[in-house]
Amino acid sequence: MVEFEVFRPTLDAALGRKDRSRGGRPPLDAVMMFKILVLQALCGLSDEQAEYQVHDRLSFMRFLGLGLGNRVPDRTMIWLFREALVTAGAMEGLFARFDADLKERGYFALGGFALGGQIIDASIVEAPRQRLTREEKRQIGDGEDPPWPPAKARQKDTQARWTVKRGRVKAKPGPTLDGSEARLVEGLLIPAFGDKSHITIDRRFRLIRRFIVTDAARHDGAQLPGLLNPDAFDSRVWADSAYRSKANEAAIAAAGRRSMVHFRKPKGRPMPEPHQRANRARSAVRSAVEHVVADQKARMGLFIRTIGLGRATVKIGIANLADNFRRLAWLEGRTAPA
Repeated sequence: MVEFEVFRPTLDAALGRKDRSRGGRPPLDAVMMFKILVLQALCGLSDEQAEYQVHDRLSFMRFLGLGLGNRVPDRTMIWLFREALVTAGAMEGLFARFDADLKERGYFALGGFALGGQIIDASIVEAPRQRLTREEKRQIGDGEDPPWPPAKARQKDTQARWTVKRGRVKAKPGPTLDGSEARLVEGLLIPAFGDKSHITIDRRFRLIRRFIVTDAARHDGAQLPGLLNPDAFDSRVWADSAYRSKANEAAIAAAGRRSMVHFRKPKGRPMPEPHQRANRARSAVRSAVEHVVADQKARMGLFIRTIGLGRATVKIGIANLADNFRRLAWLEGRTAPA
């Protein structure tokens, strides 16, 4: 279903491999190494687990084009390959190349009135929590480097951030809470540490068309102008109330788009009935992007094991590509002749 050879020119340009006509050990195939990163994203594997599973599973070997006697890359080779992509900033080019391939297959971001538009959302991708003193937190917040030894500094992620996300507590038998106690239970704040994945999907095919990676503390709404897909045929833009602001409404209008962003509740006043009805109708459409996010978190086990925003961008970008690969396989199988 997926022609991985389309990525070879982008990978070769990013890796900058030298001419081997004068000899030397030949490098491992770039496309094969890229496919290992895809397997990691699909199965939520660390570098060590990826090495073990490629050795152990015949299905992985067939996918990679390896035989029982072929050389299998170890965890260090996998790390170095991904690090080369980070250094070259190749993720944007790889994602754009596959998006162009989707368009060549006819998967344009279009659709009729019932299935048109683009949907925007963000989700927190957690990373291992950092154990820092108050002084170290202050220094990092002020943009300073704490005086750590080099070995310790390499193990500290100073670009990821803490934030809080809203959760809900399941209803339990007992007395009904009133007032502020009920609001506290319904709007439970859960601390989280890591980065944030901002994505745009097209409503018809539910393929990820654009993405941005930031630290977890960045406001969702500030990323909307960079997520607008200029190639979408339908003008409607769907997003939750976090994206509702005068600046974003102006950005949507300037891009020739129509805002379908949720309305916010006025402070200290009930939400007008027309806005409530509009939000209910828009939620039925916007919920499609939640399925994409849930698939990455639950089935693919998306988690940041690397350090730094550049590496997190590659990890999340590969996960977005892998999600598109699976979605394309489903779409192609759905339309395949019997």
